[in-house]
Amino acid sequence: MGGQADSAGREGLKSRLGFLMVAAGCAVGLGNVWRFPFIVGRNGGAAFVLVYLVFLALLGFPLLAAELAVGRAARKGISGALRALAQERMRKFWYVVGCVVFAGNVLLMAYYTSVGGWLLRYTAGYAVQGASFTGAGAQAVFDGLLADPIVCTLAMLAAVAVAVCVCLAGVQRGVERTTKWMMLSLLALLGVLAVKALSLPGASKGVAFYLKPDWTPFLEHPFRTCFDAMGQAFFTLSVGVGCMTIFGSYVGREHSLVTESLWITAIDTCVALLAGLVVFPACAAFNVDVTAGPGLIFIALPEVFAHMDGGGLWGTVFFLFLSLAALTTIIAVFECIIGGLMDELRWPRGRTTLLVGAAVAVLSLPAVFGYNVWRGVELLPGRTILDVEDFVFSQYWLTLGALATCVFCTRASGWGWKGFSYEVGAGAGLALPRAWEPYMRWILPVILLGIVCESLR
Repeated sequence: MGGQADSAGREGLKSRLGFLMVAAGCAVGLGNVWRFPFIVGRNGGAAFVLVYLVFLALLGFPLLAAELAVGRAARKGISGALRALAQERMRKFWYVVGCVVFAGNVLLMAYYTSVGGWLLRYTAGYAVQGASFTGAGAQAVFDGLLADPIVCTLAMLAAVAVAVCVCLAGVQRGVERTTKWMMLSLLALLGVLAVKALSLPGASKGVAFYLKPDWTPFLEHPFRTCFDAMGQAFFTLSVGVGCMTIFGSYVGREHSLVTESLWITAIDTCVALLAGLVVFPACAAFNVDVTAGPGLIFIALPEVFAHMDGGGLWGTVFFLFLSLAALTTIIAVFECIIGGLMDELRWPRGRTTLLVGAAVAVLSLPAVFGYNVWRGVELLPGRTILDVEDFVFSQYWLTLGALATCVFCTRASGWGWKGFSYEVGAGAGLALPRAWEPYMRWILPVILLGIVCESLR
C-alpha cells in the first residue's frame, strides 16, 4: 500500500483494508443512517431508492474518484493539491478555490460535533437508564436535551476529544487503526439491528414500503424526488470539501482509484440500505410515521424502543451504532483539516491537532447554544444556527466544491482530463472509460449547477 511514509517523509496508510475502512468511514455517517431513511420516507420508499442508486453512480462515484486522484497525484490536502497540479498561470486562483473548499470542513465540524454529542448522550442514557430514558416522552426528552446547554456542550466536547485523541496518535496508529475497528463494529451492530427489526411482528409492511417500488409518489413530484435523490447521492459520500483528497494523498498506486472508488461507494451504499432495513420494519411494527423527517431517530424511533421488549438494550445498540457512524466521519474530517494545515504550515502533528480541536470546540458553541439574537433582534426567524450551518453546507458548499473539483479535473485551466484520467486509472484494476470525459466535462457540471439553483427556490 502506501507504506510507512513517502519519499518526502509523509506518513501513509498501512494497508488497503485500512484505506478502504478510513475512506468508507469518512463517507459513512449521519447521511447514511439519519438522513437517508427520512429522505426515503418523505419520497415514498422503494421507487426513490432506485432513483437514488442511479444518481449515486452518476454523481457520487466520479466525484469521489476525482477527489482521491487529486490527493494521490499531489500528495497534499485540497488547497495545496489544486495549486500543485494546476497550470502555472492559474495556480494562485486554484489555491484560493482550494482554501474556500477546505473551509467547508471547518463549517461541517462546527455543527456535526454537536449532533455527534447528542448521539453519545442518547447512547449513555439508554445504557444507564434503559427504556425509561425516554419514559417522559421522546419529544420531551429531545427538547430537554436541546434546552440544556451544559449537557450539550459536554457531549460536543466528548466528540471533539475522541477525534483529537485518535488524530494525535498519527495516521496509522490512530486514524487507520481506530477507524478500521469502528467500521467493523458499526457493520456488526447494523447487522444485528437489521435481524432484530426484520423479526418484529408487522415488519413485512415496512419491508414492502422500502423494497417494493410504488411509482405513484414519484410521479406526483418527479422533479423534487430527483433533486432529493441527487442531493442524497452527493451528500452521502462526503465529496465536495476535499475530505477524500487527504486520504488519496496517503495511499499508494498499487490499485486504481476507479476500483477503490467502487469499493467505497459499495460499502457506503450497503450501510445506507441496511439502515433502511432497520428503520422501516421497526416503524411499521409499531405504527410510527416514516415521514417524521429529521426527528425520526431522536423522536420517532425512541417511541419504538419504549414499546419494544428489551427496548433499553436495543436503544443502546442503535445509538451506539449511530455514534460510531458519526465518530468515523468526525475523525476523518479532523484528519483532513489537520493534514491540510500540516502541509501548509509545516507544523508538527501534535500542535496542529490541539489547535484544530480547540478551534472546532469554540466554533461549535454557537450551534450548541443556538445563538440567534444580536442586540435583541432575531437574526434567523424560525431557524437555529445549526439549521443554517447544515443548510449552507449541504445545499451550497458541498455542491459548489464538487463543481470546482469537477472543472479542475477536466479543464485545461486546471489539471486537465489527461492528467486526471491517468492518475485515476493507475494501478491494478479498472480504468475510467473514455465515455466519461464528455459526461464529466459538460453534463455533470450542469447537473451540479441545477442542484444549486433548485436549492435557491
